[in-house]
Amino acid sequence: MRYSTLLAAASLVATGAAHGGVGTYTIGGTVYKGWQPYQSSSGQKSIQREYSTFDPLVIADLGKVQIRCNNAGALGTGLSASIAAGSKIKATWTQWTHRPAAIMVYMAKCPSSGCNSWDGSGKVWFKIDHEGLISGTQNAGIWAGDAIVDTLVWESTIPASLAPGEYLIRHDLLALHQRNNPQFYPECAQLTVTGNGDTVPPSSILVSFPGAYSASDPGVDFNIDGEAAKVATSYPIPGPAVWDGTGNAPQPDPTTLIQVPTPTPTPAQPSCEVAKYGQCGGIGFGGCTVCAAGSTCRANGDYYSQCV
Repeated sequence: MRYSTLLAAASLVATGAAHGGVGTYTIGGTVYKGWQPYQSSSGQKSIQREYSTFDPLVIADLGKVQIRCNNAGALGTGLSASIAAGSKIKATWTQWTHRPAAIMVYMAKCPSSGCNSWDGSGKVWFKIDHEGLISGTQNAGIWAGDAIVDTLVWESTIPASLAPGEYLIRHDLLALHQRNNPQFYPECAQLTVTGNGDTVPPSSILVSFPGAYSASDPGVDFNIDGEAAKVATSYPIPGPAVWDGTGNAPQPDPTTLIQVPTPTPTPAQPSCEVAKYGQCGGIGFGGCTVCAAGSTCRANGDYYSQCV
Protein backbone atom coordinates (compact mmCIF):
# COMPACT_ATOMS: atom_id res chain seq x y z
CA MET A 1 0.00 0.00 0.00
CA ARG A 2 2.79 2.36 0.88
CA TYR A 3 4.58 1.49 -2.37
CA SER A 4 1.50 2.35 -4.45
CA THR A 5 1.07 5.60 -2.52
CA LEU A 6 4.64 6.57 -3.35
CA LEU A 7 4.06 5.73 -7.00
CA ALA A 8 0.96 7.91 -7.07
CA ALA A 9 2.84 10.81 -5.50
CA ALA A 10 5.71 10.40 -7.97
CA SER A 11 3.20 10.39 -10.82
CA LEU A 12 1.71 13.69 -9.64
CA VAL A 13 5.15 15.29 -9.48
CA ALA A 14 6.00 14.04 -12.97
CA THR A 15 2.69 15.29 -14.34
CA GLY A 16 3.29 18.81 -13.13
CA ALA A 17 7.02 18.89 -13.77
CA ALA A 18 6.86 20.41 -17.24
CA HIS A 19 3.99 22.82 -16.73
CA GLY A 20 2.91 25.30 -14.06
CA GLY A 21 0.39 27.51 -12.33
CA VAL A 22 0.20 30.75 -10.33
CA GLY A 23 1.33 30.04 -6.76
CA THR A 24 1.10 33.48 -5.12
CA TYR A 25 -0.25 36.98 -5.73
CA THR A 26 1.55 40.03 -4.31
CA ILE A 27 -0.22 43.34 -3.79
CA GLY A 28 1.87 46.05 -2.18
CA GLY A 29 3.76 44.25 0.56
CA THR A 30 1.16 41.53 1.07
CA VAL A 31 1.59 38.05 -0.38
CA TYR A 32 -1.56 35.98 -0.91
CA LYS A 33 -1.07 32.25 -1.18
CA GLY A 34 -2.64 30.60 -4.21
CA TRP A 35 -4.38 27.26 -4.39
CA GLN A 36 -2.19 24.20 -3.83
CA PRO A 37 -3.35 21.79 -6.57
CA TYR A 38 -1.45 18.72 -5.39
CA GLN A 39 -2.59 18.99 -1.81
CA SER A 40 -5.92 17.97 -0.31
CA SER A 41 -8.63 20.55 -0.96
CA SER A 42 -10.02 19.93 2.51
CA GLY A 43 -9.48 23.03 4.63
CA GLN A 44 -7.74 25.03 1.89
CA LYS A 45 -8.66 28.72 1.73
CA SER A 46 -7.24 31.07 -0.88
CA ILE A 47 -8.16 34.11 -2.92
CA GLN A 48 -7.52 31.82 -5.89
CA ARG A 49 -10.15 29.45 -7.24
CA GLU A 50 -9.53 25.75 -6.81
CA TYR A 51 -7.78 23.84 -9.59
CA SER A 52 -6.38 20.32 -9.55
CA THR A 53 -3.31 20.12 -11.77
CA PHE A 54 -0.54 22.00 -13.52
CA ASP A 55 -1.51 20.22 -16.74
CA PRO A 56 -2.71 22.38 -19.66
CA LEU A 57 -6.02 22.77 -21.41
CA VAL A 58 -5.86 22.29 -25.18
CA ILE A 59 -7.96 23.06 -28.27
CA ALA A 60 -10.46 20.33 -27.39
CA ASP A 61 -11.14 22.16 -24.10
CA LEU A 62 -11.98 25.57 -25.59
CA GLY A 63 -15.71 24.85 -25.43
CA LYS A 64 -15.65 23.55 -21.86
CA VAL A 65 -16.20 25.49 -18.63
CA GLN A 66 -12.66 24.48 -17.55
CA ILE A 67 -11.19 27.10 -19.92
CA ARG A 68 -12.55 29.81 -17.59
CA CYS A 69 -10.67 29.17 -14.34
CA ASN A 70 -9.13 25.72 -14.85
CA ASN A 71 -11.93 23.95 -13.01
CA ALA A 72 -15.49 22.72 -13.57
CA GLY A 73 -17.06 25.82 -12.05
CA ALA A 74 -15.64 25.81 -8.52
CA LEU A 75 -16.67 28.77 -6.34
CA GLY A 76 -14.60 30.80 -3.88
CA THR A 77 -13.46 29.80 -0.43
CA GLY A 78 -14.40 33.08 1.22
CA LEU A 79 -11.22 35.14 0.71
CA SER A 80 -10.55 38.20 -1.45
CA ALA A 81 -7.54 40.51 -1.75
CA SER A 82 -7.97 44.28 -1.55
CA ILE A 83 -6.25 46.36 -4.22
CA ALA A 84 -6.51 50.04 -5.14
CA ALA A 85 -7.32 50.87 -8.74
CA GLY A 86 -4.10 51.95 -10.45
CA SER A 87 -1.98 49.57 -8.36
CA LYS A 88 0.03 46.59 -9.55
CA ILE A 89 -0.69 42.95 -8.89
CA LYS A 90 2.23 40.53 -9.18
CA ALA A 91 1.50 36.93 -10.10
CA THR A 92 4.25 34.43 -9.27
CA TRP A 93 4.16 30.99 -10.84
CA THR A 94 5.16 27.94 -8.83
CA GLN A 95 7.00 26.74 -11.93
CA TRP A 96 7.06 27.48 -15.65
CA THR A 97 9.21 26.05 -18.44
CA HIS A 98 7.74 27.04 -21.82
CA ARG A 99 9.55 30.00 -23.38
CA PRO A 100 7.45 30.63 -26.48
CA ALA A 101 4.30 31.69 -24.62
CA ALA A 102 1.85 34.58 -24.49
CA ILE A 103 0.28 36.02 -21.32
CA MET A 104 -3.27 37.38 -21.13
CA VAL A 105 -4.85 38.95 -18.04
CA TYR A 106 -8.61 39.48 -17.71
CA MET A 107 -11.00 40.81 -15.09
CA ALA A 108 -14.75 40.38 -14.57
CA LYS A 109 -17.10 42.43 -12.38
CA CYS A 110 -18.88 40.20 -9.89
CA PRO A 111 -22.63 40.57 -9.31
CA SER A 112 -24.03 42.50 -6.33
CA SER A 113 -24.08 39.26 -4.34
CA GLY A 114 -20.28 39.18 -4.53
CA CYS A 115 -17.63 36.96 -6.10
CA ASN A 116 -17.59 34.09 -3.66
CA SER A 117 -20.79 32.43 -4.88
CA TRP A 118 -20.36 33.32 -8.56
CA ASP A 119 -18.71 31.10 -11.16
CA GLY A 120 -17.70 33.82 -13.66
CA SER A 121 -20.14 32.73 -16.36
CA GLY A 122 -21.50 35.02 -19.04
CA LYS A 123 -20.15 37.72 -21.33
CA VAL A 124 -18.45 39.61 -18.49
CA TRP A 125 -14.68 39.40 -18.99
CA PHE A 126 -12.46 42.25 -20.21
CA LYS A 127 -8.74 42.17 -20.91
CA ILE A 128 -6.43 44.47 -18.91
CA ASP A 129 -3.04 43.21 -20.10
CA HIS A 130 -1.41 40.97 -22.66
CA GLU A 131 1.98 40.33 -24.26
CA GLY A 132 3.09 37.84 -26.89
CA LEU A 133 6.06 38.07 -29.23
CA ILE A 134 8.32 40.89 -28.03
CA SER A 135 11.05 40.89 -30.69
CA GLY A 136 12.49 38.76 -33.45
CA THR A 137 10.58 36.10 -35.37
CA GLN A 138 7.86 33.85 -34.01
CA ASN A 139 10.10 30.80 -34.36
CA ALA A 140 13.28 32.25 -32.83
CA GLY A 141 12.32 35.48 -31.09
CA ILE A 142 11.82 36.75 -27.55
CA TRP A 143 8.41 35.98 -26.05
CA ALA A 144 6.58 37.09 -22.90
CA GLY A 145 6.95 33.53 -21.64
CA ASP A 146 10.74 33.98 -21.54
CA ALA A 147 10.45 36.48 -18.69
CA ILE A 148 8.23 34.10 -16.72
CA VAL A 149 10.67 31.22 -17.25
CA ASP A 150 13.48 33.44 -15.96
CA THR A 151 11.68 35.14 -13.06
CA LEU A 152 8.34 33.28 -12.59
CA VAL A 153 6.78 36.75 -12.27
CA TRP A 154 4.33 38.88 -14.27
CA GLU A 155 3.05 42.27 -13.10
CA SER A 156 -0.13 43.93 -14.34
CA THR A 157 -1.77 47.22 -13.39
CA ILE A 158 -5.41 47.44 -12.38
CA PRO A 159 -6.89 50.24 -14.54
CA ALA A 160 -6.90 53.46 -12.51
CA SER A 161 -10.34 54.44 -13.79
CA LEU A 162 -11.98 51.13 -12.83
CA ALA A 163 -15.03 51.49 -10.61
CA PRO A 164 -14.63 49.96 -7.15
CA GLY A 165 -16.23 46.64 -6.36
CA GLU A 166 -15.59 42.90 -6.33
CA TYR A 167 -13.89 41.35 -9.33
CA LEU A 168 -12.37 38.12 -10.54
CA ILE A 169 -8.94 38.35 -12.14
CA ARG A 170 -7.87 35.69 -14.63
CA HIS A 171 -4.25 35.01 -15.63
CA ASP A 172 -3.93 32.87 -18.75
CA LEU A 173 -0.59 31.62 -20.06
CA LEU A 174 -0.69 30.25 -23.60
CA ALA A 175 2.24 27.95 -24.35
CA LEU A 176 3.10 27.71 -28.05
CA HIS A 177 6.13 25.43 -28.03
CA GLN A 178 4.37 22.54 -29.81
CA ARG A 179 3.23 23.05 -33.37
CA ASN A 180 -0.53 23.07 -33.84
CA ASN A 181 -1.04 22.28 -30.15
CA PRO A 182 -1.50 25.50 -28.13
CA GLN A 183 -1.74 24.90 -24.38
CA PHE A 184 -3.76 27.12 -22.04
CA TYR A 185 -3.06 27.59 -18.34
CA PRO A 186 -5.79 29.79 -16.77
CA GLU A 187 -6.25 30.57 -13.06
CA CYS A 188 -8.67 32.95 -11.35
CA ALA A 189 -8.58 34.87 -8.07
CA GLN A 190 -10.91 37.19 -6.16
CA LEU A 191 -10.17 40.90 -5.73
CA THR A 192 -11.87 43.82 -4.02
CA VAL A 193 -10.98 46.96 -5.98
CA THR A 194 -10.97 50.25 -4.09
CA GLY A 195 -10.51 53.86 -5.19
CA ASN A 196 -12.38 56.72 -6.83
CA GLY A 197 -12.75 55.29 -10.32
CA ASP A 198 -16.17 55.43 -11.92
CA THR A 199 -15.69 53.59 -15.22
CA VAL A 200 -16.71 50.14 -16.34
CA PRO A 201 -15.81 48.64 -19.72
CA PRO A 202 -18.42 48.91 -22.50
CA SER A 203 -20.40 45.75 -23.17
CA SER A 204 -19.05 45.66 -26.72
CA ILE A 205 -15.62 44.49 -25.54
CA LEU A 206 -16.78 41.89 -23.00
CA VAL A 207 -16.18 38.20 -23.73
CA SER A 208 -17.15 34.92 -22.12
CA PHE A 209 -15.25 31.77 -21.20
CA PRO A 210 -15.89 29.51 -22.99
CA GLY A 211 -16.41 31.62 -26.10
CA ALA A 212 -13.50 34.08 -26.20
CA TYR A 213 -11.18 31.72 -28.08
CA SER A 214 -11.78 29.64 -31.19
CA ALA A 215 -9.70 26.88 -32.74
CA SER A 216 -9.64 28.93 -35.94
CA ASP A 217 -8.17 32.08 -34.32
CA PRO A 218 -4.80 32.88 -35.96
CA GLY A 219 -3.06 32.85 -32.57
CA VAL A 220 -4.57 29.45 -31.73
CA ASP A 221 -4.35 27.75 -35.14
CA PHE A 222 -0.61 28.29 -34.95
CA ASN A 223 2.49 26.36 -36.01
CA ILE A 224 5.63 27.60 -34.26
CA ASP A 225 7.76 25.47 -36.62
CA GLY A 226 6.08 26.50 -39.87
CA GLU A 227 7.84 28.43 -42.60
CA ALA A 228 5.66 31.47 -41.92
CA ALA A 229 6.77 31.51 -38.27
CA LYS A 230 10.40 31.75 -39.37
CA VAL A 231 9.82 35.18 -40.91
CA ALA A 232 6.79 36.65 -39.08
CA THR A 233 7.76 39.34 -36.55
CA SER A 234 4.38 39.79 -34.85
CA TYR A 235 1.88 37.43 -33.22
CA PRO A 236 -1.94 37.85 -33.12
CA ILE A 237 -2.73 37.43 -29.40
CA PRO A 238 -6.08 35.65 -28.96
CA GLY A 239 -9.05 37.39 -27.37
CA PRO A 240 -10.14 41.03 -27.41
CA ALA A 241 -7.99 44.15 -27.34
CA VAL A 242 -6.77 45.41 -23.97
CA TRP A 243 -9.33 47.76 -22.41
CA ASP A 244 -8.07 51.34 -22.49
CA GLY A 245 -9.77 52.39 -19.25
CA THR A 246 -12.51 54.46 -20.87
CA GLY A 247 -16.17 53.84 -21.48
CA ASN A 248 -15.44 53.47 -25.18
CA ALA A 249 -14.43 50.43 -27.18
CA PRO A 250 -10.66 50.28 -27.88
CA GLN A 251 -9.47 51.63 -31.21
CA PRO A 252 -8.27 49.08 -33.78
CA ASP A 253 -4.69 47.94 -33.36
CA PRO A 254 -2.54 50.43 -35.34
CA THR A 255 -0.40 47.55 -36.56
CA THR A 256 -3.37 46.07 -38.43
CA LEU A 257 -2.71 46.31 -42.13
CA ILE A 258 -5.25 48.36 -44.05
CA GLN A 259 -5.53 47.63 -47.73
CA VAL A 260 -5.38 50.92 -49.63
CA PRO A 261 -6.35 50.73 -53.32
CA THR A 262 -3.44 51.45 -55.64
CA PRO A 263 -4.26 54.53 -57.74
CA THR A 264 -4.39 54.06 -61.52
CA PRO A 265 -1.29 55.74 -62.95
CA THR A 266 -1.87 58.72 -65.21
CA PRO A 267 -0.39 58.11 -68.68
CA ALA A 268 2.78 60.07 -69.24
CA GLN A 269 2.34 63.10 -71.46
CA PRO A 270 4.75 63.57 -74.39
CA SER A 271 7.47 66.11 -73.76
CA CYS A 272 7.20 67.49 -77.33
CA GLU A 273 4.94 67.46 -80.37
CA VAL A 274 5.49 68.05 -84.08
CA ALA A 275 2.75 69.97 -85.89
CA LYS A 276 1.11 68.44 -88.94
CA TYR A 277 3.42 68.48 -91.99
CA GLY A 278 6.43 69.08 -89.75
CA GLN A 279 9.55 66.88 -89.87
CA CYS A 280 9.49 63.95 -87.47
CA GLY A 281 12.38 61.81 -88.71
CA GLY A 282 14.95 61.08 -91.34
CA ILE A 283 18.66 60.41 -91.71
CA GLY A 284 20.60 62.53 -89.24
CA PHE A 285 17.39 63.99 -87.71
CA GLY A 286 17.64 64.60 -83.92
CA GLY A 287 14.44 66.47 -83.21
CA CYS A 288 11.04 65.54 -81.84
CA THR A 289 9.46 62.41 -83.33
CA VAL A 290 5.98 62.69 -81.76
CA CYS A 291 3.30 64.00 -84.07
CA ALA A 292 0.42 66.12 -82.84
CA ALA A 293 -2.92 64.43 -82.32
CA GLY A 294 -4.56 63.47 -85.62
CA SER A 295 -1.34 62.90 -87.54
CA THR A 296 1.33 60.23 -87.79
CA CYS A 297 4.99 60.22 -88.76
CA ARG A 298 5.48 58.83 -92.24
CA ALA A 299 8.45 58.59 -94.57
CA ASN A 300 8.49 61.12 -97.38
CA GLY A 301 11.22 59.79 -99.58
CA ASP A 302 14.37 58.02 -98.43
CA TYR A 303 15.77 60.74 -96.19
CA TYR A 304 12.86 62.67 -94.74
CA SER A 305 9.79 61.84 -92.59
CA GLN A 306 6.96 64.19 -91.73
CA CYS A 307 3.70 64.30 -89.76
CA VAL A 308 0.76 63.79 -92.10
